[in-house]
Amino acid sequence: MSFSSLEFPDYLLNAVADLKYEQPTAVQLQAIPEILAGKDVVAEAQTGTGKTAAFGLPITKLLNDLPDKKKKISILSLVVVPTRELAIQVATAYKAFAKHSPKKIKMISLIGGESIEDQIRGLRMGVDIVVATPGRLLEIIRRGEIRLVELNTLVLDEADKMLDLGFNDELLALLEKLPKGRQNLLFSATFPEKVLDLSEKFLTDPVRILIEKESLTVDSVEQRVIEVDTDKRRPLLQYFLKSEEWDQVMVFVASKKAARNLAQKLTRDGFESKALHGDLDQSERFEALKSFKSKKVKVLVATDIAARGIDVEKLSCVVNFDLPRSPLDYVHRIGRTGRAGEKGIALSFIDGEAAAHFKLIEKKSGIRLEREQIEGFEYTGEIPKRMKGAAPIKGKRKSKKDKLREQKALEDNQNQQDSE
Repeated sequence: MSFSSLEFPDYLLNAVADLKYEQPTAVQLQAIPEILAGKDVVAEAQTGTGKTAAFGLPITKLLNDLPDKKKKISILSLVVVPTRELAIQVATAYKAFAKHSPKKIKMISLIGGESIEDQIRGLRMGVDIVVATPGRLLEIIRRGEIRLVELNTLVLDEADKMLDLGFNDELLALLEKLPKGRQNLLFSATFPEKVLDLSEKFLTDPVRILIEKESLTVDSVEQRVIEVDTDKRRPLLQYFLKSEEWDQVMVFVASKKAARNLAQKLTRDGFESKALHGDLDQSERFEALKSFKSKKVKVLVATDIAARGIDVEKLSCVVNFDLPRSPLDYVHRIGRTGRAGEKGIALSFIDGEAAAHFKLIEKKSGIRLEREQIEGFEYTGEIPKRMKGAAPIKGKRKSKKDKLREQKALEDNQNQQDSE
């Protein structure tokens, strides 16, 4: 099947050609005709299967087919996403889709970490498409600075992630403020109960699309599991960075502190790295991503804020320095590599404590991987030495203060180990 089979006009076919999209993905083939027919759609498909184009391309056509707006400041299409990075990515994709559009389609991203006054000025100049995170969007709505009466389509992208991040109340408040009669599109990698509950509140007789879990995590990504002691993870990572011909590597860690410390230590040891985590303001996050995408730095050390919404062309490798909390996030993480027909590599470092959790990841992901050990970094199973608290007096029970002191020492030491 080709994009021409979807009866796209020439301006969309030219945009698709510019983007080097060779043929539609499964979710695009199923969703695009339904969206063009004006139906509500709820689609479940994995990360990396082309969901942005599945709604962005037909919406671009629908906007071109609409009569001129009654008010310059009205918006016609609204896309709500969970993270700033995904908002920027979707807005960038829309610009590419509308590159050859007969109508000049204007768009803006409304996200935290940037000047709200600048965003309001942009809205007042007139835009057609808004891509926004929930918190910033509601703040602008509360200020009365966005006109929604002519809204034609609403898209909730990565709905499961938005609810995981605690945006349920914000989404419900948003839905109450939107006009009736619009087209609603809901895209998500998974549909847990709370997503289904949300969909029932705003979808009207939707077409349901389920793209079965493809071989995304098997055929296009070489997955390896390395058994290694916790305190040998960083030396092992540096060994791989030296020995493998990887252009760029995304390393996932469990905490903001770990991201900062690991990036600093890798850079200190000659592996230029940047950290990406939630404590950075938007300009710092943008700079980190820009440096990584332009290959000024080889390694991006990230928390799961980067697991969705970041598309790095031909990313060589993903490393799970720390395992993700949920099996689904494992798929999202390694889905950053092995995209668009390219081959990718995903490494996961595990010790005895993480072994049981990785078995759960395997079960939920439908995979089974052999455990490896690397010469010179053999797994011993030894627990790193921890700082000792004050020795108790023989025959005397520890005081509450002594127990708290010991607990704090253990936690401080664990935090230090996690960041190495």
